[in-house]
Amino acid sequence: MRAMADTALMSIPGQVDPVPVARSITPRADGRTDLLGLPKARIAELFADAGLDAKQAKLRSKQVYHWLYHRGATDFGEMTDISKTMQPWLTERFVVGRPNIVEAQHSTDGTRKWLLQTDDGHDYEMVFIPDADRGTLCVSSQVGCTLNCTFCHTGTMRLVRNLTPGEIVGQVMLARDALGEWPKGRMDISDVEDETEYRADGRLLTNIVMMGMGEPLYNFDHVRDALKLVMDGEGLALSKRRITLSTSGVVPMMARCGEEIGVNLAVSLHAVTKEVRDEIVPINRKYGIDELLRACSDYPGASNARRITFEYVMLKDKNDSDADAHELVRLLKRYDLPAKVNLIPFNPWPGAPYECSTPERIRSFSNIVFEAGISAPVRTPRGRDIDAACGQLRTSAEKKSRAERDREAAAAET
Repeated sequence: MRAMADTALMSIPGQVDPVPVARSITPRADGRTDLLGLPKARIAELFADAGLDAKQAKLRSKQVYHWLYHRGATDFGEMTDISKTMQPWLTERFVVGRPNIVEAQHSTDGTRKWLLQTDDGHDYEMVFIPDADRGTLCVSSQVGCTLNCTFCHTGTMRLVRNLTPGEIVGQVMLARDALGEWPKGRMDISDVEDETEYRADGRLLTNIVMMGMGEPLYNFDHVRDALKLVMDGEGLALSKRRITLSTSGVVPMMARCGEEIGVNLAVSLHAVTKEVRDEIVPINRKYGIDELLRACSDYPGASNARRITFEYVMLKDKNDSDADAHELVRLLKRYDLPAKVNLIPFNPWPGAPYECSTPERIRSFSNIVFEAGISAPVRTPRGRDIDAACGQLRTSAEKKSRAERDREAAAAET
């Protein structure tokens, strides 16, 4: 077993809000500063601190920001409008990083999962799910999780630490790398860019969901800062309407999420009674169902055009009765919520204490909700064969040694 990296585990006893790790950049062994995840103003500050005058720092930061987020460059030598003398100066002091890929897996249904590693040696995962009309990247916000939801494999991990903005946005960058989706056309920066010269054709990555490992609202600042880069028209330029943040119900942060990030909201509800939700989503003991639904009804920007998605995992004989379906309808109508319900067949994992509801039971539950005028599609499980389905993310590093992965990689190449 590989020794744990030197970052201490975040100590979080019981249902207590975690204190975020303050650092926004993971230190590198070579002493250089990774610019990935930093906004333009911060890059300019770092350039000034390294010796450039204010005017030069501002100009260089604009150029580097463009190449970094708009073009996907990872080498200062690729940045053709930066002088040949400046490129080595930047390379000596800075780096444009990417998450380190430990392992990449492909499912038989086209789903792709990457096991990634931070510069200080911690593992986390991201998943890409292609569909006929969209491609969704499932992004992690923490190494591990503190919520301990009993149906979720990630919830059985200890929370190690928050991911930095660079480690969060780096997952999107890596997916664009893998899918070959950086813009084609002119490769220098100008004040006016002609759409005929700059384009991204037939993009596969169209949507982002903050539904990977961790609770995004327990790493609010870093998630917000990363998503601002994703939504920036001069950055990755993905519309906020194509980004969804999923929370298990960190009520005090939900309004800030709507105001400061403004993306679509998904809520991991999973039960309609206090007794059952206390068991399977323990944060319910702190922020109960009624308090959670009130926060949903107050969510900035929620409307029939931008409905709140309620995630509901189907657990046999636990939360899947017709009475549960009727109570779900009653709750959503009581709070007059513009809602969509995603019914998720439970994805099994070793040692899980639950079974998936039968197809007949799921169909009955869905019909009751539909008949009440609320959309309730059943999500098709994706990536189960590579443990990439909802609730299955738990770093494979805990299951395989490095030698095993090396042997598998060598066998795949022969």
